[in-house]
Amino acid sequence: MVDQLSDAERADALDGLPEWDHDESRDAITRIFTFVDFSEAFAFMTRVALLAEKADHHPEWSNVYNRVEILLTTHDAGGLSERDVEMAEAIEALLE
Repeated sequence: MVDQLSDAERADALDGLPEWDHDESRDAITRIFTFVDFSEAFAFMTRVALLAEKADHHPEWSNVYNRVEILLTTHDAGGLSERDVEMAEAIEALLE
């Protein structure tokens, strides 16, 4: 089983992910990505989907035209875990 992050671990993780916000009500991290158009947003989602499948850790997300909103939390841990932090870092690496 995956462990939920402690308050200190959560704070450290968020310091390393400045574009991500903490959703206290769900103990999750969220970020909104904006692209030029739908095709670019969809291509990004496809790349994230491949990462998620490889990691066996899937985001909650939505897409409206050029905007993709991603929420990461680990249901098995009851909140934010290292798996979410690793996924967020991998997603960020796609933008480099």
